[in-house]
Amino acid sequence: MAATGPQGRAERRNAGELESEVLAALWAGDRALTPAEVQAEIGGGLAYNTVHTILKRLYDKGLVLRDADGRRGAYRPAKNAAELTAEAMHEALDRGPDPIAALQQFVTGLSPEEERALRELLRGDER
Repeated sequence: MAATGPQGRAERRNAGELESEVLAALWAGDRALTPAEVQAEIGGGLAYNTVHTILKRLYDKGLVLRDADGRRGAYRPAKNAAELTAEAMHEALDRGPDPIAALQQFVTGLSPEEERALRELLRGDER
């Protein structure tokens, strides 16, 4: 559902928010979805053309794959949420001048549960 502003008008979501919503809808599905199915999954009054444009942008970025299905196209994520998040973290580390300092700052902000999981991963413990 679209957020409303001070005078009750719908506020526009930015492209990043829309892309995230579309990816979340695709990740939640167990199969490729058509733009109309993504539109229905997201709700919030998004126009079909808006959903189709977002899917095309995600396709152009390599974040979704398009499956030909007769005249309609269905889309599925190219990576799962964890893979995409890890990729973004690596890119962020690569951009900064001191990746070790960035990792130190990141680790100090972890919850006890996240810290425990990271320690287990670094030891090679599989769950």
